[in-house]
Amino acid sequence: MAYDALTVGLWSENGQNPWGSEVKVYGGAMGYAARSMTAVSAVAILFAIDATSQPAQARGDIVAFRSEYSPGTVVVKTNERRLYFVMGEGRAIRYPVGVGRTGKQWSGTSRISGKYLQPAWSPPAEVKRDNPKLPAVIPGGSPRNPMGAAAMTLSGGDYAIHGTNAPGSVGGFVSYGCIRMYNQDITDLFGRVSLGASVVVTR
Repeated sequence: MAYDALTVGLWSENGQNPWGSEVKVYGGAMGYAARSMTAVSAVAILFAIDATSQPAQARGDIVAFRSEYSPGTVVVKTNERRLYFVMGEGRAIRYPVGVGRTGKQWSGTSRISGKYLQPAWSPPAEVKRDNPKLPAVIPGGSPRNPMGAAAMTLSGGDYAIHGTNAPGSVGGFVSYGCIRMYNQDITDLFGRVSLGASVVVTR
């Protein structure tokens, strides 16, 4: 798996965690995310947050952006190290991002499958192999947690758009394939993007 910075709970098919407490889930896409992410090593439950309850204020730059993408689409341009949230009428909000390092980049189309605030993190096998001194779990909100303030997982169970505990890395080719944002920017984007929104990653 390629999550650089996400721990997920061991979810059951009915949307409950194995310790019996109900997980609040918004939208059918979350059910898919719950099933597809069980392969990731995890010991902490993440709670889904309804995007409509999160007021948004612009953090990125509003720029001209003419494309065929519908409003609400997230477009990541890897070579630019920029993420665009399509507003429509030829405009988008542009944010700087960190993207995959050499050999870890990808392109394609996905959808937002889950939204989480201050998730805990358990390094996947690839990351643990490269960094054997990492602990098994870093709690959400810890300054050592590379997930930062929030995360939005992408369908297929491989990648996420998330914050960071290393703001100096944003704008570089730095990750295992995830899209890394400043915490204030992921918080802003979190309030704008809906579950199921399209995500397009280009080279």
